[in-house]
Amino acid sequence: MNSQHFLSHIFTSKDFTVNEQASIFSEFERVHYSKNDYLIKEGALVDKYWFVENGYARAYVIDINGNDISTDFYTQGDLIIDWISFFQHSPAKENIQAMSDCTVWQINFDKFQGLYHGIKSFNEHGRATMVQGYFNLKEHSIAMLTEHAKERYKKLIHDKPHIIQNVSLKHIATYLGITDTSLSRIRKELISE
Repeated sequence: MNSQHFLSHIFTSKDFTVNEQASIFSEFERVHYSKNDYLIKEGALVDKYWFVENGYARAYVIDINGNDISTDFYTQGDLIIDWISFFQHSPAKENIQAMSDCTVWQINFDKFQGLYHGIKSFNEHGRATMVQGYFNLKEHSIAMLTEHAKERYKKLIHDKPHIIQNVSLKHIATYLGITDTSLSRIRKELISE
C-alpha cells in the first residue's frame, strides 16, 4: 500500500487540501517491525510516533510487583504515541511492542513540528487526536473503577474486535484488570448467553 492510499485515510481530503496532503505524506516514513520488536522501551526518550498500517502492537508497564500489565492495544489505523515523552522530552514510562509483524508510518518530532506550525489543519487534526486520546484514556480509567469486568470485556469486543481475535488472553486479562481464569469464565458466560 502506498503512502497516499493509507495516509489519506488518516489525513482525509475533507480536512486537507491536495497540497497539504502531499506535504504531510512526504514527511512520513514507512517502517516495518518484526514480532516482538520494540517501538518504545521504558526509559527511552521518544522522538517519533506512528500510525499502524497493519499488524498488532501492545503498550504495557511492569507494576511494582513485577507483573506485566497491558495498558493499550493498537491495530490498523491506530496512532501509537507516548504523548508525555514525545512532547515533554521525558523518559517513556511504558513499553510498546509489536505483537505481530507490523507496518507503520512514522514521523519524527522535528518533522511533526514543521507540519504542526506550517499547516493549520494539521495543527487542528493533531489537537483533536490528542483530545480523543485523552477521552479514551479517561473512559478506560473510569471503567476500571465503575464497571464489572464483563462489561469492560464486551466494550473491548465492540470497540476493537480484531484485538480479541489476535491478542493473547493473558494480555487482554491484564488490560481488563482481571486474571486469566476470570476472563475464561466471562468468555464462557458470554457464549452461553
